[in-house]
Amino acid sequence: MTTSAPPPAQADDKDWTWVLDKPCPDCGADVTNLTMAAVAALNRSNAAAWADVLASSGTVAERPSPDVWSPLEYAAHVRDVFRLFLVRLDLMLKQDNPTFANWNPNETAEAERYDLQDPATVASELTAAAEALAARFEALTPQQLERRGRRSDGADFTVLSFARYEIHDPLHHLWDVTS
Repeated sequence: MTTSAPPPAQADDKDWTWVLDKPCPDCGADVTNLTMAAVAALNRSNAAAWADVLASSGTVAERPSPDVWSPLEYAAHVRDVFRLFLVRLDLMLKQDNPTFANWNPNETAEAERYDLQDPATVASELTAAAEALAARFEALTPQQLERRGRRSDGADFTVLSFARYEIHDPLHHLWDVTS
């Protein structure tokens, strides 16, 4: 592995909230009608699949092209998505209609040096973060599913739509590295 930081991955400036209304034409995920139990189960199965990806070969840190993350970098990102969504879920449950702080995944990848992280550690942390979020999703009451929160760009979520939105990211990135 190189010690100098790789170039940033290609910026993704899409507003992915459309996945709440229709299946993703790329990865095929259809999150439009998922129950909270289904989202929790998908978080767990996704984490298991990432553990398999990270254990599959010694090339998980290699990028397929300079501006596309390696499987290791995608896995570290997914781990941080699980962590971030747990923090945001807590905000939604404790505050009325909170606004989430911006998060730039490429900045985090560079600052945290995703490219140099240990695959086994990332797999373990990703699994733990997915489990924490899944367990939290399963513990929600029907009334909590209607609590609201929003991104700084104005995208508005209920806890249920937030969960559906969340699971698309790990599913899509697993597709990115396995297709």
